[in-house]
Amino acid sequence: MSTATATSRSTTSVDIDVEAQVDASVVDLPGRRVGHVRPPCYRTRAMMPDRDPATPPTVDALSAELEAALVRELRDRYDWENRQRFAGRMLPPLILLSDSTTHLGRWHSATRLLELSRALVLERSWLEVISVLEHEMAHQFVDEVLHVRGETAHGETFRRVCAERGIDARAAGAPVVDPSAPSADPRADRILERIRKLLALAGSPNQHEAEIAMRKAHELMLRHNIEETATRVERNYEVRHLGDPHKRGTRVDSDVAGLLVEFFFVKVIRVPVYLPRHGKAGKVYEIAGTHANVEMASHVYAFLLATAERLWNENRNDTRVRNGRDRLAYQSGVVGGFREKLLFERKGLSQTGLVWVGDGDLDGFYRARHPRITTRHHRVRFNGAHAAGREAGRTVVLNKPVERGPSGASPRLLRD
Repeated sequence: MSTATATSRSTTSVDIDVEAQVDASVVDLPGRRVGHVRPPCYRTRAMMPDRDPATPPTVDALSAELEAALVRELRDRYDWENRQRFAGRMLPPLILLSDSTTHLGRWHSATRLLELSRALVLERSWLEVISVLEHEMAHQFVDEVLHVRGETAHGETFRRVCAERGIDARAAGAPVVDPSAPSADPRADRILERIRKLLALAGSPNQHEAEIAMRKAHELMLRHNIEETATRVERNYEVRHLGDPHKRGTRVDSDVAGLLVEFFFVKVIRVPVYLPRHGKAGKVYEIAGTHANVEMASHVYAFLLATAERLWNENRNDTRVRNGRDRLAYQSGVVGGFREKLLFERKGLSQTGLVWVGDGDLDGFYRARHPRITTRHHRVRFNGAHAAGREAGRTVVLNKPVERGPSGASPRLLRD
């Protein structure tokens, strides 16, 4: 079991443990002790040569120590994915970082080389890095385990292997969308635009008008999702990472993530990510859903965290707040108060026949993507600061339009 970089050809054997860590009602992907679509392109090329030292790298180079740590991390992740998605049936290949600018990843059958672009690993999100790794592993599985030779690289067998294991079979680098690309779902884009306009109205200084606009946006989201799931039309799902991996998660982050699951039609899981330029790991929240729902949930996440911080700064003189240690309790109360407001609205909408029963297809997508998950709950102290925060949270009006553009397909960056 060996790993290698394009420069050192050094080998390393790594044994790792897997543990599950979960926040609140949000599930968590098992991570390493330290600490997250698409097969090879069926080209049987020889291993790419090392970069000529006289040729400047395409991206800022890592130190030898950081690059070795990065390759070990990729190897550890390969081993984890191999166990979880492929029942450990594949033999580890040589992992190579290349300076290629024409592809993100490639599986070389003849040399048993799994190649990843250094630019991908250093300049793109860890979500995309792992998506490409999974994609190339699916190619390896089709090639070395199933021994399929008579199909194209992204043929029927490959697509089936990806679908069964929650891997994005589209050769685009990650299960995300490019906002500048042509729309893939014009109707969803129109709904999202209407929600943007309603949220802009919800910023009105007139409290009554703002409340009405927010309720209409909530109703529109609920009605749209109920109608979409009722049609049984296949829906495309995307994923996105939220949060700062450099910081430790708090109960407030977890409370907001749980609220997204309950009211904004997405699935949320806390996942490990690696920071190659820092040589360390962190954790972020991964949300999954349709493009419109992911857009909305991303906006709500940022809005509520910023609002909780603002309200804390404005109300620190409340007699129920003892000192700065009450900050998280107060902000958690803000999220709880806003949740009560949404519950009240959802109850009123249910009386009109709008009842959300869930999205079975999204559940399947989520379970395939994360085959091993655990759920854990935490207890909240309902002290005076928390009560003060809940009062403030009940007055919060979700506003400001979602910023990102229309849905679309990602550019095809992997090569067959």
